[in-house]
Order: sequence, then structure tokens, then C-alpha cells
Amino acid sequence: MELFDDIYAAFNRRDVPAVLRRMTPEVTWPKAFEGGTVSGRDEVAAYWQRQWTEIDPEVTPVGYATEPDGRVAVTVAQTVRDLDGKVLDEATVTHVYRLDGDLVAAMEIR
Repeated sequence: MELFDDIYAAFNRRDVPAVLRRMTPEVTWPKAFEGGTVSGRDEVAAYWQRQWTEIDPEVTPVGYATEPDGRVAVTVAQTVRDLDGKVLDEATVTHVYRLDGDLVAAMEIR
């Protein structure tokens, strides 16, 4: 799942343009840190920029599965730190992606 390896690596580098290039223009994205969702690349970028002023998340894919409806479930090891480096949370979560061709159209968190 090279697409997702690239997305997560770019996210962890804070390379927003590289991640956004892998999304549809009208992508729907969960605001895990705030609740609700955002729509579109600009809103996703703004959400991440706000998030990174308060926390430092890192997500590493550890497993992949294809759902019966064709979505891709990515199991990730997630570590969230405060801006001083103190670990606030460590968890394994599942991100479920709907693709449009080879671009991410939507993501949800389980």
C-alpha cells in the first residue's frame, strides 16, 4: 500500500502539499482533535495547521485490509505529544479510506 505509506510519511514530515496532492479536491476528513469533519483540501490543511500549534501527532501504518465495500482500512500506531515532547496518548487506531481512483476521497476513524 505504497499510497498510504507515502501519505503517512509526508504527514509525519508535516509536508502538507505532498499529502494534499493525494486527495480529491473535495475530500472529507475527520477532525479527530476537534470533532466533526472538514471538506476540501484547504480546510484539511487549515485543520492540520491549527492542530500542530497545540499537539504533535505521529502516525505509523502497521497493517492494511480491504473492506467488503472496497474501502481500505489502515491500522496505525499513533503517538500524540505536547509541544514539549511529553507523550499525551499512545494508541492503535484504524483509519478507513474511500478512494476515487488513486486519490483519497474520504477518511474516517474507528
